[in-house]
Amino acid sequence: MAVATLVTPLAGRQVFRGTVEVVRLPVVVFARDGAPVRGLTADDFEVFEGGRRQPVAFFAEGPPGPDVPLHLGIMLDRSESMELDLKAASAAAIRFIDALDEARDVTLVEFEKAIQVSRFSPANYPQLFSRIRDGKLGPLTALNDAIGRYVETTHGRDGQHVLVLYTDGGDSANGLTAADVQTLLRMGDVMVYVMGYVENLPAGERLRMQGTLTRMAEETGGEAFFPSSVKDVSAAYARIRAEIDARYTLGYVPSETVRDGRFRRVEVRLRHPEPGIRVRTRSGYIVRSSGDPRLE
Repeated sequence: MAVATLVTPLAGRQVFRGTVEVVRLPVVVFARDGAPVRGLTADDFEVFEGGRRQPVAFFAEGPPGPDVPLHLGIMLDRSESMELDLKAASAAAIRFIDALDEARDVTLVEFEKAIQVSRFSPANYPQLFSRIRDGKLGPLTALNDAIGRYVETTHGRDGQHVLVLYTDGGDSANGLTAADVQTLLRMGDVMVYVMGYVENLPAGERLRMQGTLTRMAEETGGEAFFPSSVKDVSAAYARIRAEIDARYTLGYVPSETVRDGRFRRVEVRLRHPEPGIRVRTRSGYIVRSSGDPRLE
């Protein structure tokens, strides 16, 4: 969300001033074979909020660049339940950061009972990689609080915010609830991709965590992956990279301007869809009501 009365079609996240809420949607379009579709224009899309058509006020296409900076978040679960997978997850995170040279910076969130948040520029990646490799395990999992902390770091910062979360999905801390996290993600502007290390969990818990992590990612327009091998991780990374490069950004000024704190469901459609085409974006957003301290 941004606050605006003037809408200027710049590349990436626009600069606005005024009193009207502007909604910004990350959109990926997939062909029948699952490959991202490129080359669409603003005229190819329709946006609906609560079933009501909303005129597209701005549009951007393509990979991040100077005008559309990419801010990458890496969240690494250091709880004891991740002991068997942490080495693989750490190596995978380093490989992804090293390959994603479009990122302007990386925010590393390490969590167990405690939460540590650090931000690194590319020049400081050696220190970042050392931190990722050398972290210690802790007794609890403050997953929900860690997500909340990360969302706070993105508030008011221009560009794309992509979070890659490495976790087995558990939360054993007495902090934010899953409902709180859902609300914060709906109020924020983060696309979440999950690398769920659930292979070593009991079958019932594994299914439950898969469902929880998948819903979290889909809420933001992202996706959840559950790798069982290095090959699976590489395939997931290739898909994430392709989606980042082929991402569209649509923006609109909603016809409903009341700041009531309610969830507003959104839908993006193609005007002339072909069979098998699929459009993915966030499920909706929450407008902060007057006086709401969250994400201020």
